[in-house]
Amino acid sequence: MRIVYRAQNLIDAHLVKDALENADVPAFIAGEYLTGGVGQLPAMDYVAVLVPDSSIDVAEPIVRDIDRALTEARSAIRELDDDTGDLLPAIG
Repeated sequence: MRIVYRAQNLIDAHLVKDALENADVPAFIAGEYLTGGVGQLPAMDYVAVLVPDSSIDVAEPIVRDIDRALTEARSAIRELDDDTGDLLPAIG
């Protein structure tokens, strides 16, 4: 097994894992159950998505696409926050 993605959080890890599994690539989330220890563990770099060595070539482009989409979404949220001072636009 090799790490193909180091997640910022469990949601990102599951998005990547689900995308890989939808492409018939077996995937495993390492560190998923360590999230309960945050505060006693370093808060970064303990959740990762792994795939079998034989699936690396198929997994890498999928992971790149998901990572790019997540980066763009975070950037859009930051821009919205910078423009309005809020994470969500005012309603009404």
